[in-house]
This record gives sequence, C-alpha cells and structure tokens, in this order.
Amino acid sequence: MKMSLSIDSLRDTAARLQQANNDFARKYPGEIGRRQPVHTVYGGAHLFKADSAQRLGALARRSMDQFAPDFLVFGKAIGLPGTVDLPDSIKDARDLSQRLEVNPDEVLRENKPAWLAHAIYRRVSEKLRREPVEDFRIDFEDGYGNRPDAEEDGHAVAAAGEVAEGARNETLPPFIGIRIKPFTEELRERSFRTLDIFISTLLDKTGDQLPENFVVTLPKITIPQQVSTLVDFFELLEKVIPLPPGSLKMEMMIETTPSIINDRGEINLPLLLAAARGRCVAAHFGTYDYTASCNITAAYQHMMHPACDFAKNMMQVSFAGTGVWLSDGATNIMPAAPHRFAEGGPPLSLEQVEENRTIVHRAWNLHYNHIQHSLENAFYQGWDLHPAQLPTRYAAVYAFFLESLDAASERLKNFVEKAAKATLVGDVFDDAATGQGLLNYFLRAINCGALTEEEAVELSGLSIVELRSGSFVKILNSRQHRET
Repeated sequence: MKMSLSIDSLRDTAARLQQANNDFARKYPGEIGRRQPVHTVYGGAHLFKADSAQRLGALARRSMDQFAPDFLVFGKAIGLPGTVDLPDSIKDARDLSQRLEVNPDEVLRENKPAWLAHAIYRRVSEKLRREPVEDFRIDFEDGYGNRPDAEEDGHAVAAAGEVAEGARNETLPPFIGIRIKPFTEELRERSFRTLDIFISTLLDKTGDQLPENFVVTLPKITIPQQVSTLVDFFELLEKVIPLPPGSLKMEMMIETTPSIINDRGEINLPLLLAAARGRCVAAHFGTYDYTASCNITAAYQHMMHPACDFAKNMMQVSFAGTGVWLSDGATNIMPAAPHRFAEGGPPLSLEQVEENRTIVHRAWNLHYNHIQHSLENAFYQGWDLHPAQLPTRYAAVYAFFLESLDAASERLKNFVEKAAKATLVGDVFDDAATGQGLLNYFLRAINCGALTEEEAVELSGLSIVELRSGSFVKILNSRQHRET
C-alpha cells in the first residue's frame, strides 16, 4: 500500500526523533553489569590503616567463633527461614554437618532449611577469610568530626599514605574512597583543603595512580550547585596534578529533604545527577540524617520507617536505568557484647555470658531483617558500621539469592527455551522484561559471591559467554540465529 507522505518529507521529523532517542539512551544506559559492592564500611580517617580490611575481617571471624560456633546457632540467631525447627544440640549440629559435607544434595531434598543454613555459614566464613570488606569509605565527616585544621591536614596526609601502602601491598578492598565534609558555607573550605591534600599526597606516593574504583563521597547535599562545584574541583585537580580527564568519580549522599524535592516543588534528584556531568557512580541514602530532617524523633529513626521507603522510592524512580548504583543506609544497633573479659580479672559469670549472646544475636537478627528489606526493594548495597555486622551482611545477601534459586532457575530455563515467547511456569507469567530481570538475578548472585560462575551456568542453562553478555535480548537473538 502506498504511503501518503514521502520519506523525504519525514526526514527532518525522523532526525529530531533520532536525536532525542540517542540523548535518552545516553542518559539511561540501563544496567551496566559491573560488580556493585554489597556494602560500604565507614571508618574514621584518623583510624584508617593499609590493612584495615584484614583487621575488620579478623574481628568479624572472632565474633562468629564466639557467638555462632556452628551453622545452626548462626542460622537461628539471624532468623534464617525454617531454622526455628532445626535441632539445638551440638551433636545434632555435628551429625547434620557431616551429612551435608558428604551428600549436600540429599540433605537439600530432605531438609532445605538445614542445607541453606549450612551453605550460608560456609560461604560467609570463606568470604570473611578471603575478602571481608568490599568497599571502605575513609570518613572525614560524621565518623571523624570537626578538628583543628592542622590535625585534619595531618590525617589527610596519613590516610593517603596508608592507601598508597595498601595499594602496594594489595591489601585494599576492591572499592575504596573518602567521604569529605558537606559543601556548606561553614565547611566547604575545609572540605576543599582535605580533598586537595589527600588526592595530591596519594598520587605523589603512587606515581599518579588512583586505586581502582576510587570515589569521593559528598554528604548532606541540598542543591545541584554543591554537586557541580565538586565536579568543577575535580576538573581543576585533573589539570594541575595531572590526571586523565574524568578520572575522579563521586557518589551522592541523599540524606536531606531538599535533596528529594527542592524549594520550587521539583524533584531534585535528576537535577543533582545532571549536575554531576557523568561523574556520579552511586547514590547513598542516609537514614538518620534524613529521618531527623523529617522531624522524626530518635526512637523511630530506623531503616524501615515509611519516610525512608518514600525517599528511597523517589531515588529508584529518578535513577532507574541511569547506571547509578543505589545504597541503603545503616543499622545503628551494634552487635557488641556489653560484658568483656579483662585479662587478669575474674571470668564472666554465666549470666553475663548469656546476656552477651542474647544482645549480639538480637542485633544480628535486626541487621539481617533490615538488609532483607533493602534487598526486597532492590537496594543491593548498604552501610556497615561494625565488624560484627559483616557476617550478617553476607548471610542476608546470600540467603536472598539462594532461597529463591530453584524458582529463578526454572523460570529462566523455560523462558530461554521458548526463545522470547511468553510462557507460563506454575502460576507465574513471564515476559521479556522479566527475562532480563531473571538474568540480572544471576549476574548479581555471581557478583556478590552467592553463586560461582560454574554454579550459575549449571542452574541457569546459559553458557558463561551468555551470562557475561548481560543482555537477555542478545542471548535470545543469538540462539534464534543459531536455530535458523
């Protein structure tokens, strides 16, 4: 059938649409498939050492040894699904553990809660030995406080030297950075100075090499000009030091009400991201500053407050598809035992030992539930403030992926086999968008360590090349091409 309009007459209109589509694609590249850390550990800049990650790992392992000597104790303490019905005795734990070592598949069929608790305990223990911290933020803000200028200058130099030593000794976590003070009128000059001293010292000691995945965190943002000023500062530093253009990256902290909605009633988050001019890699939610800015009293300031869910939903809508990682806040109830044995002093009483255990287990359970809430709402990263939170961080992340592994595997295999035809598995109906979501599930499970690549290949029915492609459309197109 002949068209009423000629192709030539539509050329200008099509060109404008092409430009708009290309602009949109640049702003919304989608999931980039790169590894996102599951947490960020914050620590005062005055305390940071080149081997801080290893020290934190040792403290985390000590906490597990003391308060979770086996997988049943740990599973019950954090509240893993089904563990309430598992046995309590040491002998039963030993017998189950031996069976799980010999034939885990058989136990999985008979007793999934036991299998899950054992698998998570082993993987957490291994993670704490191999890579206890994924991301560390050297803190010059809340975890550091306001100090005399000479003292902060000295700590900036010392912390940069420790990072350089860690880079030489390969003791740094995979992701690292610093948090500077906010760009308020009272603190911006101090913040500029700290950042300048730290970066200059670090590059002087490393031969102008930034650590891999280095980032600068800007807290308590209220207006886009604060973000753009940091980017301007980056550009000036890169010219003077010098660094290749675009080397310095930032992450935003969303912890004030104006960072969500500005004084004109506009959603401020996209404006903050635009002000970063392509340098923002992540947005971190600040639970306690945000709830305080909402006038919520201290007793009700926690990660699962509806005010926090609202703010994080706004972050999701504003940053979805941009490639910006989202991170939730921190649980501020620490798994710290109140009674400590003093060398040379009397031993702890049975009551003190039990109170220590109860308090640590209660804090672990709270932390686990907070992380599960974050994960269910697609916040795959959060803050950790204490080494004894590391076991529950990894346990919650691993449980999130392992618990739903069978269903995800079945759905993905069925959907791939149907080559993009809508398919019904059980009572769940999948479409192409869900297919990408299922692929993202396996990619995140691999990146966080819940699954190995070999396990993901076996369970998903995909090849390692297909998994690494990160694109469900590419996988289907490739398979359809092979079939034809």
